[in-house]
Amino acid sequence: MKNKLSKSKLVKKLDAIFSEYVRKSNADSNGICTCVTCDRNFFWKQIQAGHFMSRKHYSTRWDLENVKPQCPKCNVFNQGEQYKYSLYLGKEISEKLLEKSRQIQKFTYNDIEALIIHYQNMLKSIKIY
Repeated sequence: MKNKLSKSKLVKKLDAIFSEYVRKSNADSNGICTCVTCDRNFFWKQIQAGHFMSRKHYSTRWDLENVKPQCPKCNVFNQGEQYKYSLYLGKEISEKLLEKSRQIQKFTYNDIEALIIHYQNMLKSIKIY
């Protein structure tokens, strides 16, 4: 019998795959991403998947509108530069994400597994040279 990962380990696995998808899908064919808050360019492995609304909100944690490439300085050292991030997203999307983040959403083990498979499949279609 195959050992099942704990739910927290499954969430970490999804976070990693989702982060890779966000960074690669926002990169050009050479793997270069632009930070949404400072406009500096980085190779996709040197940039992070920055969340407009914190990852603690599961309702927006894996929402592609909520997560964009951010450099480590903006994302970590400048606490996400939420104001600049909101300017990038625009008022309508920022307000929509704020409202969505206030909703409670619970993911089952199967929901998380399905998202992992979905983003693994999406990653296969991205071509970076």
